[in-house]
Amino acid sequence: MRTAIRLVFLALLAFASLAAAQEAVVSIERIWDQADHNAFTDLIRFKGRLYCTFREGSAHVHGLDGKIRIIVSNDGQNWESVALLAEDKVDLRDPKLSETPDGRLMVSMGGSFYRDKKLLKREPRVSFSDREGNAFSSPAPVILHGDIRTSYDWLWRVTWHEGVGYGVVYQTVEPEWQVQLVSTKDGLHYDHVATLGVKGKPGETTLRFMPDGRMVALMRREGDDRSGFFGISAPPYTDWSWSSLKIRLGGPNFICLPDGRFLAGTRAGHENRNYHTSLVWLTLEGDVVPILRLPSSGDTSYPGLVLDDDKLLVSYYSSHENKTAIYLATIRPDALTNRGRE
Repeated sequence: MRTAIRLVFLALLAFASLAAAQEAVVSIERIWDQADHNAFTDLIRFKGRLYCTFREGSAHVHGLDGKIRIIVSNDGQNWESVALLAEDKVDLRDPKLSETPDGRLMVSMGGSFYRDKKLLKREPRVSFSDREGNAFSSPAPVILHGDIRTSYDWLWRVTWHEGVGYGVVYQTVEPEWQVQLVSTKDGLHYDHVATLGVKGKPGETTLRFMPDGRMVALMRREGDDRSGFFGISAPPYTDWSWSSLKIRLGGPNFICLPDGRFLAGTRAGHENRNYHTSLVWLTLEGDVVPILRLPSSGDTSYPGLVLDDDKLLVSYYSSHENKTAIYLATIRPDALTNRGRE
């Protein structure tokens, strides 16, 4: 009975949140569409400016090898390109932005090698900016500890905490994919922290930290029932507790709001192939409450999230306007946080 009451409460909360969330949207701008396929975004504020990164290619996969575009804006409306990262015969994918302890921007990305549309290997790549964020180094191979390195490694995102960067490497080696928690102090060399032991083809994972130092993880899975997982661990981050979210994820990202709750962005609509990019609330118990469906459809998702004073900025890509393009949504978080707390 208690479980049934909880489910009814969550359903009512989801309806109230969705009904009110449209009032929270300030603007949605199309900020880039110059390539045939523009996708897989991330967003960060660095030295007072907004940086958005994404992959440019000819298709979601295959075709021309992907390049990583980085654009910058002072106001979130007028954007200019600051870098285009490329590597011969390497498909660069899914760039993620972070600020290193020594005050530079770091771009982590996947590197896929194909021959006649057959994947030969994957090697993560990383690039660093200068101190002002005006120039970026050529992509360099990430150096993983030899005990965990395979031919199919993807370091999907790096999150810094107290001078150490943490990320999850997912390894698509059959029959069972593996996920490895790794750490770094320079962004280039990575030590092994723990094998996470999640079953069901785990993959894309974003890590964040709570004020008490606990690490939380949002993880996509492509096996079993394909439900995403939400995990939590205390230092030294070797023992984890996992909850199934009961929904599929795609390009999962999340942030911790000042009041302690988790706001996530992901691809939704898998159950009926009505794909779109959505914002949801998450709880430590694995509950999911939908908040807002962003204008999107088809090939979409991979949001970047920046909490910027009184605004929540969300970068994402979508194909709802005939071609895949990059969008920036400006949202009033107070209108979201006033709901979802009842």
